[in-house]
Amino acid sequence: MIEQKQRLIYLDVCVLCRPFDNQQYLRIRMETESVNLILANIKKGKYKLLVSPVHVKEIKEIPDIYERIQLKTILDRFRVHTAVNISKTRERAEELVSIGFGVADAAHIAFAEKSGTPFISCDDRLIKKCLNYKVKIWCGNPVIFCEKEGLR
Repeated sequence: MIEQKQRLIYLDVCVLCRPFDNQQYLRIRMETESVNLILANIKKGKYKLLVSPVHVKEIKEIPDIYERIQLKTILDRFRVHTAVNISKTRERAEELVSIGFGVADAAHIAFAEKSGTPFISCDDRLIKKCLNYKVKIWCGNPVIFCEKEGLR
């Protein structure tokens, strides 16, 4: 049996929260199914979930205790750490803030960039901004990621 190399992926907190959103809308249901498919592939070992300190901080601030515990459990169970140069990551985040990214978004993007990891988000404006400013990694929503990766 040929062993498949696990690839790192970076899920924005809004992606992790998508299954807790109102499933009345088709787009949200499609993104939720895609998130569940990505998480299933993380559980199978196809991908590794890269987690940054920004994840931990944002998840601690989620008011719904059930959602917060579920997300913390996912992070604790599937997270991997990667060595990034914190000062260079901070510099890149500051550069992104200076061109219009929010602080948390800039930190997420900088961390994913410095790790060379695809960045998956449900935030259309953030993805568009990433594409407009030509960030150095692949950025897209969970549905597009699943299509790109051929996940079924």
